[in-house]
Amino acid sequence: MSFVKSDLIKELTRNYPNFLKKDLIKLLDITINEMQESLKRGERVELRDVFTLEPRLQKARISRNPKTNEKVNTPEKKTILFKMSKEWSKKINEN
Repeated sequence: MSFVKSDLIKELTRNYPNFLKKDLIKLLDITINEMQESLKRGERVELRDVFTLEPRLQKARISRNPKTNEKVNTPEKKTILFKMSKEWSKKINEN
């Protein structure tokens, strides 16, 4: 299941009718931007009882092209580790 930002805004406006749509959009933009910036700085992002995001450094290695079986040098790169909370996992799997 994937969420598009517009779907998330629609869900928020439906659940919180007292808030203006433009305010919810601004709130979501600020939240996503802060998460991005903290991940860029190498900090861990945690939404309690929902999920955690943690930046990881993947070492440079020698991999292979599966089509030609040729060895390829893969440079060092940053990845993000996503871990869902147990409570959220239970709620998702109930439905």
